[in-house]
Amino acid sequence: MPQAPIGHAVYPAYSLDLICFLTYIHAMNWDWDKLQDKRKRNGPPNGGPDLAQINEQLNKLKNIKLPGGGKVIFLVVLLLWLASGIYIVNPDELGVVQRFGAFHRITEPGPHFRIPYPFESVKTPKVTQVRRFEIGYRTIGQPTAAGGEPQYRIVPEESHMLTGDENIVDVQFIVQYQLKDPVKYLFNIQMPDASVKSAAETAMREVIGYNMLDAALTDGKPAIQDETRALMQMIMDRYESGIQILAVQLQDVQPPEPVIDSFRDVVRAREDAVRIQNQAEAYRNDIVPRARGEAAIILNQAEAHKEAIVRRAEGEAQRFLSILAEYNQAPDVTRTRMYIETMEEILSNPELTKTFLSDQALSQVLPYLPLDRIAPRTRNPEPADAGRQAGQPAVSTGASAPTGSPAVRGGRAQ
Repeated sequence: MPQAPIGHAVYPAYSLDLICFLTYIHAMNWDWDKLQDKRKRNGPPNGGPDLAQINEQLNKLKNIKLPGGGKVIFLVVLLLWLASGIYIVNPDELGVVQRFGAFHRITEPGPHFRIPYPFESVKTPKVTQVRRFEIGYRTIGQPTAAGGEPQYRIVPEESHMLTGDENIVDVQFIVQYQLKDPVKYLFNIQMPDASVKSAAETAMREVIGYNMLDAALTDGKPAIQDETRALMQMIMDRYESGIQILAVQLQDVQPPEPVIDSFRDVVRAREDAVRIQNQAEAYRNDIVPRARGEAAIILNQAEAHKEAIVRRAEGEAQRFLSILAEYNQAPDVTRTRMYIETMEEILSNPELTKTFLSDQALSQVLPYLPLDRIAPRTRNPEPADAGRQAGQPAVSTGASAPTGSPAVRGGRAQ
């Protein structure tokens, strides 16, 4: 828009009208006599005011003398005309000076001077301002209360688009742009906003046209925005419009109203599938390392147990072989020694409960064993041999010989 000159602030607007009126009065002497003769011949029309009174008033105005005459008036008018050439470019603007309508130069922010009208004119477009407009909808009202939402109106002729799989989708988006070349912006395109809007619709319809409906509704939105912005920029550069497209932002992409519920169910199902898959991945990442650690512990314990069993078995085998070699050389001595060692081991163990049966106890009818006193002290109690018929047993701290060891019968080793 043209910038108001500083001269308008220095000289009031009515000063030009006053000077022009005085100049007219000063220059009308040549025609005054003719006007007076004409009025005398015709008389006052429709019974108007007396011509003598009008003549008296005009004579007073005619006798006004300006100092210096017409030169002073000319100088004042010239100064005012020159002052109208002063203009200021704001920090967010650039000045585009035109001489006789053609581009002449660009001026930076600050005060400048141009040759006044009609030789030069200046336009100051805002080059840092981010402009935006809506496609597919219009904002028709602001929120009425705190926390409310603005009111929108859908524009179907802009929002209806056809996808690559021949489905109709409603697309609502905004475009943000700014000027990068004010000269091209002012002289190469006649209606900048309409040109940007047409380019935006063209680019979005083309991008939506080779994308599937699922991509437009779900995870394909960022790619659609980037592709549309790039295609818009290419179109505007082809026009040499001097416009830079900053962003294309999808506000809402949805199928037509009759099928919107079904598509929302599909979208929710896919989101649930992704969520469940992520939960399963998290569970797998937790349970698999734990199971592998437990398996490694079990394997190590099994290896250690196997090694201990093998070593113990090998040691017992070596011990048995050494005893066998001694037994082959002296059977009686070896057998007696083994019996004595076994009895020493049994009798010297304080944790074992020992029971001795004498010959006198064996001669009685029914041996008696105090099982109620023996059972709590025995880790693995076994029932008494009911097949033996003997007398009253004598109970004391001792041990019974195991089945595989030499038995104690009648207090004698057999």
